[in-house]
Amino acid sequence: MSNARAVKITPTGTHFAMLVAADGRFLGMSADGEPTLGDETDDRVMWRKTDEGYRHATSDRLAKIDGDGALTIDGANAQAVLPDASAGAFAATHGPERLPSEYLRFLRDHGWVCLTRILAPEVLTGLQQVACTDAYAEREPDRSQPQFNQHVALPRTAAEPVSLWLVRKYMRTDDIRFGHTPALIVLHQDDGKRNVQGWHSDYPYHWGIRAPAKVPQFTGPELVLGVQRNVCVSDFTKARGATLFKLGSHVDNHAPPEVWGDATAHAQPGYRAAHGLPYDGGAADVIEAPAGSIILYDARTWHRAGVNRTPHKRAAMLQAMLPAFVMPKNDTSRSYRAFLDCAAHQALNQRERDELRRLMVHRFPGPGGSYAIGPDRELTEQLRG
Repeated sequence: MSNARAVKITPTGTHFAMLVAADGRFLGMSADGEPTLGDETDDRVMWRKTDEGYRHATSDRLAKIDGDGALTIDGANAQAVLPDASAGAFAATHGPERLPSEYLRFLRDHGWVCLTRILAPEVLTGLQQVACTDAYAEREPDRSQPQFNQHVALPRTAAEPVSLWLVRKYMRTDDIRFGHTPALIVLHQDDGKRNVQGWHSDYPYHWGIRAPAKVPQFTGPELVLGVQRNVCVSDFTKARGATLFKLGSHVDNHAPPEVWGDATAHAQPGYRAAHGLPYDGGAADVIEAPAGSIILYDARTWHRAGVNRTPHKRAAMLQAMLPAFVMPKNDTSRSYRAFLDCAAHQALNQRERDELRRLMVHRFPGPGGSYAIGPDRELTEQLRG
C-alpha cells in the first residue's frame, strides 16, 4: 500500500441549487438586488433550498418555481422584472457545496481544489454507464461510436459551469479551450507486472515527459498555461488507485526529481520489473474524494496515476484546460463535428451547446471572418513516413 499522505475530502451533505432557464442561463441577483440572467456561475447565482422555496445566498431574496416552471421572486411574477422576458420555464439544478468564491480562494492559495459531489446523481450514473464501472461494471464498453457521443452525461460534465468559471478565473482569461476531447479512463486492478505511469506535469508543461513543444522551466508562477480537470467517476481512494500528487509543487516551476521515477523512465518496457514502482512515500499526497467530485489542479503540479489494488475498476474523466493562445495537445475539431450529429448534442440546452463550441473549436481571425483550425491529415501522414 502507498505511504502517501491521504487528503480526505468529506462531503457536507448540503448543496446550493442553481435556477436555470430553458436556454440554460442562470437566475442571479445583482449587487443591487435586481434579478439577472447570465452564463456566469459565481456567487450571484447560488440559491439554498428551503421549505419556502429557494433563498438567494447573498441577497436573501426568495424565489419559487411551480410545477409548470413558472418563476416568482418574493411573490411577484419574475417575468415582469427579468432582463429577458423570453426566458421561459425554470428548473432547479444541482449545485456546489460551497460558494464559488470560496473555491476560488482555495484554488489560488493552494493550486488545487476539490468540488465535492458537484455532479448531479443522474449525470454521474450516465458517466458510470459509459465507463462500465461501479454499478455497471459487468457491462461491455460500446466501441461503435466515440465515448463523448454515447450519453448526454459526458458533454454535460464537460460543460459543468462552476468548474469552468473557476478555471477561467484562475488562468485570468475567459477564452479557454480543451487541450483534447474529454475522455473516460478506466484503471483496472494492478497485476504487479505492467508499467505504472511515472511522475510528471501535465500539458503544456510536460515536465518529466519526453515530448516536443513543452514549456521551458522558468520562474514566474503568475502565468498559468494549463489547468487539469479530473472528474471522479468512481470513488477516489488510495487503495483504488486515486491520483498521487505533490500538492503545492506548481510554484516550483520545474520537473519532479528523477529519483522519484519520472514518466519518461517508467514508460520504458520492463522498467517496473527492474526498478519497481515510482515514488509513493510520505512526501506525496493522495486526494481521496467521492464519486461525482471534480478535482482542479494547476497543470504544473507533479502527479502520477495511482495503483489500483482492489478488484473494482476505477474511472475518471480527464480534461486538459488551456488558454486559447496555447496550442492544443490534440485536435478536437473532428470530435466536435461528429458530436453535432449525435443525440447527446440535441439533449443539451443552448448554453451547454454554446459552451462546448467555444471549448472544442479552435479559431483564428482572418480576412472575411473567423476560421476553424484543423490538422493537415495528408501532411501528417507524410511526416510519419
